[in-house]
Amino acid sequence: MTTPLRWGIAGTGRIVDTVLADLALIPDEVTLQAVGSRSLERATEYAAQHGIATAHGSYQALVDDPDVDALYIATTHPRHKAIALAAIAAGKPILVEKAFTATHAGAQQVVDAARTAGVFAMEAMWTRFQPAVQALHEVVASGELGEVRSVQGDLCAFRAYDVDDRLFNIAEGGGAVLDLGVYPLSFAQDFLGNAISMAVHGTHYENGADAEVGMLLTYADGRFATLAAAFRTPGPGRMVVLGTKGWAEVPPRFHHPASVLVHPLEGESRELAPTVLGRGYAAEFIEVNRCVRAGLTESPVMPLDDTLEVMRQLQQALDELGVPAADSDDPID
Repeated sequence: MTTPLRWGIAGTGRIVDTVLADLALIPDEVTLQAVGSRSLERATEYAAQHGIATAHGSYQALVDDPDVDALYIATTHPRHKAIALAAIAAGKPILVEKAFTATHAGAQQVVDAARTAGVFAMEAMWTRFQPAVQALHEVVASGELGEVRSVQGDLCAFRAYDVDDRLFNIAEGGGAVLDLGVYPLSFAQDFLGNAISMAVHGTHYENGADAEVGMLLTYADGRFATLAAAFRTPGPGRMVVLGTKGWAEVPPRFHHPASVLVHPLEGESRELAPTVLGRGYAAEFIEVNRCVRAGLTESPVMPLDDTLEVMRQLQQALDELGVPAADSDDPID
């Protein structure tokens, strides 16, 4: 396959607007073929705004569109599972926004279905594809920082509490854990691997949605990560990777950084600032295309086992905070 994949977009929320701006930069990789929403009026309006060929008034119609090769699923977290399962059943590769689903059980169901069917699936964790983060991986692999022993950081983004806003609606997957906590957890998993334990502390808003969360993760040989996420408070939004021979900082906002600062014990500190295409969303679509063309069903950069481990941690955090989270089983037609 050398032609661009024809993508169907499930969802018309805030994240999609930003992503589509980047996709316009890679026309040789992506054709925006169709958009689906629960409202045909909304889908039609959105398609006209973004030059998308076809609008569908249900997610099932989007999945069934014979002119759609792959699906980008960017609805609220609880609806990811049902749309993903429908796409997999139709044999169509999927790129699913983070958090991958609203529950660990739902994520496992999607992964099992994709692996059984041999259909490509990947979490849209764009941070892993950021040039600065990939440059940091090269630094770590070179041994310049020695053995990585810990990761420290946060993604705190103050939002005024509004019971009517999706961000604070438990039924729509709102709360700091799923919306923000997925980023530091995935970053720590990327550089430290699977944790062996996690301690969680957090607080709630009046409606029971999680407002802030602190997490202490431990790994083999005493390695650890201290992470935080919050809507209740602002924060720097940076990550620090500490090794036995130096440390590196991924400056704010670490989930889409412009650079990484390397501080070896021996030698001069330096900044690495590789070129970023657009805001950095295009790279994950390029990766899906590359994998599909190569006949892969998972990305080596963002493998499904990593997604499952982070979803397990997110589920533990929600459970310990007493926040109910459930994937929606509502029909998508």
